[in-house]
Amino acid sequence: MNLAGKIGLAIVAALALTALAGPLFIAPEQVTFQDLERSFDPPSRAHPMGLDENGRDILARVVYGARVSLTVGVIVVAISASVGLLLGLLSGYVGGWADRVIAGFWFNVFLAFPGILLAIATVAFLGASLANLIFALCAIGWVGYARLIRAQTLKVREYDFVTAARALGASDARILFRHILPNAIQPLIVQASLGMAGAILAEASLSFLGLGIPPPTPSWGAMLSDARTHFASGWHMTVFPAAMIALTVLGFNLLGDGLRERLDPKQRPR
Repeated sequence: MNLAGKIGLAIVAALALTALAGPLFIAPEQVTFQDLERSFDPPSRAHPMGLDENGRDILARVVYGARVSLTVGVIVVAISASVGLLLGLLSGYVGGWADRVIAGFWFNVFLAFPGILLAIATVAFLGASLANLIFALCAIGWVGYARLIRAQTLKVREYDFVTAARALGASDARILFRHILPNAIQPLIVQASLGMAGAILAEASLSFLGLGIPPPTPSWGAMLSDARTHFASGWHMTVFPAAMIALTVLGFNLLGDGLRERLDPKQRPR
């Protein structure tokens, strides 16, 4: 893995460790505790990221917001990649009417709508909650994985070892999961890493619009939404959640680029 990939891996590992170990050092009461007399306090030794408009500790809310963002990202990518993997394999391997229905119809139907607008409409219709947010992001996220796996399956199924396995009487399931999938899944791993960044950014966008996880559960996007009218009196309310979003997206993008070079022999340095 190149240097950028190692930096991305270090960032992602640090964020995951912060999200997992945060409750060991920060009690849940600190997230919602309000000290209205100290609203908008700047960063200090007691509160390294300062306090928000309600006197709540921003560091505690940023740490718990990392748990929300990473949870949403992992679940959305896992479900979207699994659905896209199955549909892409089916469409690319079977071909014929199955390919026309899945790739020719369903892919185009979902790609015809802007993804974020479809997610906004879905959450607005179903109501703001964690489950509805994940459902909305999965509803728009599987298409990219399905198209990628379909393209890989169309290429790999023509290789000689697949033809030989078919000539020896191997079943379709064995050919798919023993021969085609191991040789087609490398781009999916890279896409999943980049998809984590997209899912976290989409969750923050929906939370910023008030369509994410309801309060008082902290979310980086909701924290930015609360801070947008208080920048003059509390600059730290905007800077730290925005920096966490940018750092997280950067980490997953760097990790994805590193994995792409690592898994693709054509991109490895000689």
